[in-house]
Amino acid sequence: GNTLPTGAILVVLITILGPISGAHFNPAVTLVFALRREIEANAALAYVIAQLVGGVAGTLLAHAMFELPILQISQTVRTGNGQWLAELVAAFGLVFTILAGLRFRSDAIPWL
Repeated sequence: GNTLPTGAILVVLITILGPISGAHFNPAVTLVFALRREIEANAALAYVIAQLVGGVAGTLLAHAMFELPILQISQTVRTGNGQWLAELVAAFGLVFTILAGLRFRSDAIPWL
């Protein structure tokens, strides 16, 4: 699989972009930090807009890289209770991991 390379790339991205934006790559993370008042509402809104634009740009780039039509209409339904539950579980896991890592930053994860 690609788990280790993905993790390694995230470590590099967090290290490089952390000082700029706090390494906010996911709107769920940004929302939690805004609710905790660790970032201002205006910054959170700007981050979420950048995250959404980045997600769309990444999708278009991936389509171009794999020689797929840049814009296409899906023939598969991609919504439902299972998908929303999976997103909820994944977002919780991501936010939990980040908050726990920050709590024990110096001892457990020196690069955070």
